[in-house]
Amino acid sequence: MTSSTSRGRGPVAATVSVIGEILITAGVVLALFVAYSLWWTNVIADRHEKKAADKVRQQWSQGPQGSPAAAPKGLDTKSGIGFLHVPAMGRNYEVLVKKGTSTDVLNEGVAGYYTDPPTAMPWDKTGNFAVAAHRDGHGAKFHNINKIHVGDPVVFESKDAWYVYKVYKVLDQTSKYNVAVTDQVPKESGKTKPGRYITLTTCTPVFTSRYRYVVWGELVRTQKVDPQRTPPPELR
Repeated sequence: MTSSTSRGRGPVAATVSVIGEILITAGVVLALFVAYSLWWTNVIADRHEKKAADKVRQQWSQGPQGSPAAAPKGLDTKSGIGFLHVPAMGRNYEVLVKKGTSTDVLNEGVAGYYTDPPTAMPWDKTGNFAVAAHRDGHGAKFHNINKIHVGDPVVFESKDAWYVYKVYKVLDQTSKYNVAVTDQVPKESGKTKPGRYITLTTCTPVFTSRYRYVVWGELVRTQKVDPQRTPPPELR
């Protein structure tokens, strides 16, 4: 004979079981979503970036070499303007730089240069070449930005020249609405006069977009690209 206590546990146990199954299912769905966001989007973005980068290098190999000053005349902002090299973010770190910092652009696994407010190009006589990239998902090209320290080199490669910058200031957290960090004279970095600067920006902390992480560098020299595209010493 079944006791009244045992009979009373039936519906409760069934309800708990159903809730448990729902929670387990929700957990699996969430785990799959995280895997998609943090892994699969990286795979897709990396494939896209490699294809786009190969296209740019192929275009460069087919065209005549010129001087850095001539670069804007043949600039293909749609395909990409060049490559960013940051040894501190990885031994073979290289990422294509394209026009714009919208989600559509950065989700392609590239870095993008600011257009609003407009940025200067590396070959300009003065200005701030400001670029952004994702820190997680969609290629996560700036995932290791926290490994960059003062004194580290940052190199931009155009069709005709290598632009070698030296990091002089790191801001590990500021408001994501702080657009002053990309000013042509980045006063927040301590600079007060026009120069030739580079600014790298991304979201922080990792897996959030709450704040902005900023790295500033200043041009120390340029090196003309030779037929073999021999990289500068900072990248060897």
